[in-house]
Amino acid sequence: MARILVCDDSAFMRMMLKRVLVDNGHEVVGEAGDGMEAVQLYRQHKPDLITMDITMPKMDGIQAVTHIHEEDPLVRIIMVTALGQRAIITDALKAGASDFIVKPFDNIQVIETIKKVLQE
Repeated sequence: MARILVCDDSAFMRMMLKRVLVDNGHEVVGEAGDGMEAVQLYRQHKPDLITMDITMPKMDGIQAVTHIHEEDPLVRIIMVTALGQRAIITDALKAGASDFIVKPFDNIQVIETIKKVLQE
């Protein structure tokens, strides 16, 4: 399956996503707690896909997407956003994100979105 980098400032959310991904045959190659760490881990691991929270310290998810997308325009990134942040998704998609998942997420929604993005 896919090698995935999980980026979220909440350790609980990273754990929840990691469990869903691993249970469905994916490999989590790294976990980032902020946008700067996400960019560094992307460079280090070159994952097949990244899940990226929007609101994070040091560098937010949209800034991280912009940096990563500049280095690799074909990178696949799924934004993970809270219900109230849906308007920000447009900015994330313009920055290079492939799709998004809304928190609290449904496990089936996560897996279906990953399948869809990996097939693009």
